[in-house]
Amino acid sequence: MNIQIFGTNKCFDTKKAIRYFKERNIKVQFVDLKEKGLSKGEYTKVKQAVGGLDTMLNPKCKDKNALALIQYAVADEKDAKVLDNQQVLKTPIVRNGTKATIGYVPEIWKTWE
Repeated sequence: MNIQIFGTNKCFDTKKAIRYFKERNIKVQFVDLKEKGLSKGEYTKVKQAVGGLDTMLNPKCKDKNALALIQYAVADEKDAKVLDNQQVLKTPIVRNGTKATIGYVPEIWKTWE
């Protein structure tokens, strides 16, 4: 199992996700979205795995202007705008190869083991 967790150091659910895998002795690669972020390829794979961009957007994010800009953008431009403004994504984003989840969902992670 090759687990990647994308989130922020201040996100409570991200901390819980990291702890979930560490308690099960599963190695985790943590990527801070404020420092590095998702690459275009990673973003595309996660988007396909979770069912589209609408699932990934966080309606409660602090940057309401960026969120509105993305929601009302032309379909062709949405992905580029999300990659430029990753603070609008729900966290944690947990990847295991081609599988991915958004948020804290241990019931799905158990099926990965």
